[in-house]
Amino acid sequence: MLLSGRGSNFQAIAEARLPIEIVAVISNRPQAAGLAWARERGLTAVAFDHTDHADREAFDALLADEIERHRPDLVVLAGYMRILSPAFIARFEGRLLNIHPSLLPMFPGLKTHERALAEGVKVHGCTVHFVTADLDHGPIVIQAAVPVRADDTPATLAARVLQQEHRVYPQAVRWFAEGRLEINRGRVNLKDDSTSQSVFSTEG
Repeated sequence: MLLSGRGSNFQAIAEARLPIEIVAVISNRPQAAGLAWARERGLTAVAFDHTDHADREAFDALLADEIERHRPDLVVLAGYMRILSPAFIARFEGRLLNIHPSLLPMFPGLKTHERALAEGVKVHGCTVHFVTADLDHGPIVIQAAVPVRADDTPATLAARVLQQEHRVYPQAVRWFAEGRLEINRGRVNLKDDSTSQSVFSTEG
């Protein structure tokens, strides 16, 4: 698990009773609240301050070596707020997952909720995807949608999207652990069920 802050998606995954072992939680911020949460539960938690390193490539090389030391089958970005270098992404290609707070390919990058409201969209949501060198455009694993209300603010919309993030990210990790995901020409499908990769909020 890689995180930069409180790691609420990490916590959702950790509490979901998945068929996985979390071998390490790593942050680029030593004071990240998610590290304390992990340590309280007996998980290995490591921090490397990215500001101590001359450039992104040097830091990512160190980070990649630390990840490899724990020999994970999957690397999960759970609120990791740094753009990864191409070399890092290539090293973990096919086993690097991220969650983004929009229905990609709409609104890649930052301030997704503000942008969704500014554009007047009626549906917003989140996307779990495999990470590629094309920022926020990797193969999509699962998406969840919520309606946009007339009185929404970026904060209220973000809160409802986050609830869906906590639903779909553990599901995506479960599918990966069970070997059910297959990528074909940039598309991800379940080997035994191609109809359950979209989640819709049940709210009115």
